[in-house]
Amino acid sequence: MLQKVSICGVNTSGLPLLSPKEQTELMIKLKAGDSAARDKFIIGNMRLVLSLVKRFWSKNANADDVFQAGCVGLIKAIDNFDLSVGVKFSTYAVPMILGEIKRFIRDGNSLRVSRSIRDTAYRILKVREELEETEEAVTYDRIAEQMHIAVSEVAYALDAISDPVSLYDPVYNKAGDTLLLMDQIFDEKNNDEVWTEKAALYEAMQKLDEREKHILYLRYFEGKTQTEISGQVGISQAQVSRLEKNALKRIKAEIG
Repeated sequence: MLQKVSICGVNTSGLPLLSPKEQTELMIKLKAGDSAARDKFIIGNMRLVLSLVKRFWSKNANADDVFQAGCVGLIKAIDNFDLSVGVKFSTYAVPMILGEIKRFIRDGNSLRVSRSIRDTAYRILKVREELEETEEAVTYDRIAEQMHIAVSEVAYALDAISDPVSLYDPVYNKAGDTLLLMDQIFDEKNNDEVWTEKAALYEAMQKLDEREKHILYLRYFEGKTQTEISGQVGISQAQVSRLEKNALKRIKAEIG
């Protein structure tokens, strides 16, 4: 991790270094509402954030996440800095950046879990540990029974304090062939094949006339019966049936 050049998509080796004069000039401009000066000032102080982030490499936290937390602290420092105080910006900013990083690491992740849920989870862990002294396999049902709470409450509390997993975490790595967690996630409802079929169906429906499209919409999207549709569009049920069959036949022919 110490060799890392890019963090959060930022090439750290190419970050600019502002002189004290440039810092002061940009701060005056950004306080006056100059957004370009604000952006330049933020980028020009990212080296400060990076130098502080390096202190936390051993905290078993994701470097990108820690860097982002540090940048939040930097922006808060910029927004609250008062030029009239007479201190260097870095002197003012360092405690705020460190505070934001420490807060992030203390919380464990960016998701806020209420104190009551955390307390419940810790009690569950204690009960599970006690049960494991006399029982081989301790299930959620057994814990819930022992604590007189719902099984769903046990599952929810333990999930709330579990560490989040990144979709970019490697689950397999051999001979340079890395398989990420996201590679194992498959959505049967929204894969490429389904999207292709939906696109073909949409294109085929565009070739129907307005009455045919309206009948199919009422029939398959609103779930109406042919009799209900006949009363709504002002034609007989037999005509609705014929138009529906012809429309479906044409769609099937278009899709192939």
